[in-house]
Amino acid sequence: MALITNAIKGTLDTLPSSSYKIQYIEAAMREIAENYGFYEMRTPVFEHTELFQRSVGETTDVVQKEMYTFKDKGDRSITLKPEGTAGAVRAFLEHGLFNEAMPQKIYYVTPCYRYEKPQAGRLREFHQFGVECFGAGSAAQDAEIIILANEVFNYLGVNNISLEINSIGCPECRKKYQEALKEYFKANYDDLCDTCKGRLEKNPMRILDCKSPVCSKIAEKAPKILDYLCEDCNEHFELVKKYLTANNIDFKVNPTIVRGLDYYTRTVFEFVSNEIGAQGTVCGGGRYDGLVEELGGKPTPACGFAIGLERLMLLMDTQKTEFPERKKCDLYIASMGEQANIKASALAADLRNEGLSAQFDTVGRSVKAQMKYADKIGALYTVVLGDSELESGRAVLKNMSDGTQAEIELADFTDNFQSIVIKQAMDSLDGYGIEGLEITDILGGQN
Repeated sequence: MALITNAIKGTLDTLPSSSYKIQYIEAAMREIAENYGFYEMRTPVFEHTELFQRSVGETTDVVQKEMYTFKDKGDRSITLKPEGTAGAVRAFLEHGLFNEAMPQKIYYVTPCYRYEKPQAGRLREFHQFGVECFGAGSAAQDAEIIILANEVFNYLGVNNISLEINSIGCPECRKKYQEALKEYFKANYDDLCDTCKGRLEKNPMRILDCKSPVCSKIAEKAPKILDYLCEDCNEHFELVKKYLTANNIDFKVNPTIVRGLDYYTRTVFEFVSNEIGAQGTVCGGGRYDGLVEELGGKPTPACGFAIGLERLMLLMDTQKTEFPERKKCDLYIASMGEQANIKASALAADLRNEGLSAQFDTVGRSVKAQMKYADKIGALYTVVLGDSELESGRAVLKNMSDGTQAEIELADFTDNFQSIVIKQAMDSLDGYGIEGLEITDILGGQN
């Protein structure tokens, strides 16, 4: 039978064989973020287009070329979110979080959409884990979010990833810098791409972020922002570096980093890998002190970052990073006959209520076929129920890893199952290190 359609270009299906990896990554990110006092915010997947035009910047590639924008039935211009920060700021303002205890620290895991040429590490639908902090303007806060991102990579076992930092100053010191850039790029105007020619007057810093090989080559000799920082911005940047050094975070100052979105000020940073091709930036972020005010709020310092989950997964797969195995079935209950299958259903429910994974036959297979299925799904234990087992109230529990068997009473089955598993674990380890462990710890260790 022919397929009705395939997945849209630039999107991916995450199948059960790999979804547990993303779940593991997200769980680690959530736990680490909450250890730093960040808590989850969820915002809609689409917003008014103006939100992104005002926040991301009309001269950016994202707004000019990449946004999924459409008119809804009310003739309103709607855009699928291309990044997470703008929606978080909108929610911060709309719900009056500025009246709560500051700083407000939030994180999110969200799908994003950009119309780009699909390639390894770059999709049209992708997902970001991001953190945003509102109300803290210190270098210490900049450093804290960088340290948080670094801890995520360390926890997940990601190797050979480097931190690059820069400061792009405040609006005041950037004025002088932008004038210097205009003078420099005007001398190379004829060689610039058409997009960068349009950026020259409105936002020459965007030329530094152009992916055109010709523009990138010209930008290499452009003036550096660090030479134009005002005293306050320079002091802030030096303090960020001191905090990172004090926390044993290795970094490299890269004066060419400007980030691709207009809302950034002062500190910007990227975690970069050279193992996944051209799309080597796995995490990017920085400070954006003017964005809350730009979107209608009072002046509020803010900073944050986003990690691309698909890009991170690509890097971890490239590095063959170890993941915990997908949770297996703790017990498969095979059955012969309807009454045995009904009993299997009830026993499975009791086991699940205790936090264990249990399955029974819902297809109508023979016992032989059920046992083959149990083996395929990696069931740790199996038990077979039939008329004789129901009559005697006893069955045989089999450990699938070593073939050992033990008789088990069907009355108080869940308690008996746990007791047998614990005893087998104690016997195999001679009791060493098993005291105080729960049944889920023992079975989890086999998972």
